Amino acid sequence: MKSLLLLSFLSSFPLFAAQSSATSGSDDQRAKALLSKAVAAYKQDGDKAFAAFSRQGEFVDGDLYVFVVDSKGTMLASGGPSVVLIDRDVSSTLDPSLQEQFAKALKSPETGKVQQADYRWKNWADGKVERKHVYYQRVGERFLAVGYYIPRASAQQAVSMLDKAVKAVEADPQAAFKQITARDKAFIEDDLYVFVVDLESSKFVAHGFNTRMVGTDFDSLKDPGGNPIGHAMLELVKAKGEAEFEYQWRNPVTSKVENKHAFLRKAGHYLVAVGYYTR
Repeated sequence: MKSLLLLSFLSSFPLFAAQSSATSGSDDQRAKALLSKAVAAYKQDGDKAFAAFSRQGEFVDGDLYVFVVDSKGTMLASGGPSVVLIDRDVSSTLDPSLQEQFAKALKSPETGKVQQADYRWKNWADGKVERKHVYYQRVGERFLAVGYYIPRASAQQAVSMLDKAVKAVEADPQAAFKQITARDKAFIEDDLYVFVVDLESSKFVAHGFNTRMVGTDFDSLKDPGGNPIGHAMLELVKAKGEAEFEYQWRNPVTSKVENKHAFLRKAGHYLVAVGYYTR
């Protein structure tokens, strides 16, 4: 029961996570609009608004819903799965490593401004670990919030990252390799990351997710099912200079083996690649 409560809570309340920029889009706008509507209702009706927040109706928009906790960590209202936590001190269900961050978030002062945060957690709709973004605002002793799961990286995002990586490698290879392997934010975003292979030695010279890959042989690389993929990618780039390749690989966000579509490009005597997951 404790694990169920934890999953339910974390799937809807990431105030203890580091703040970040939201991804633009309809979900983003819907979440902000729903939160604004809930804050207005709370300012007018006070705690009486909790009943409306906790049922299907005007404060549920598709898969978006309002939830509220007080400054002591008690769930007061929810229109989603965390409804099972109402009247419970949800902080006690958290992993010890998260309790300190959560407690700190609850002490943040009321500023009258909407704040935002994100984290990765299980999506109850599909059972997969995905990034979730939340907008929240403190009103008195209450924290009102609305969150949504961010879609996976797109082909366009992968190509954009590849463009940046290729330019960096062409400008200063060694500096680019160091930046990529250090997981610079320019070269890693959720399930997107860059890897670079020396076409002369066939070895990884940079890897944006697994630093242990650097220096290992790419030509003999196989997918989790034992199928050779490294040699095929090398041959494609050597022959065409630019190509696309589909294979299976472990997703760093979900930790599951999924279908991946990689964009490959030659930059000098290096293969530069970025792939996105298609499930």
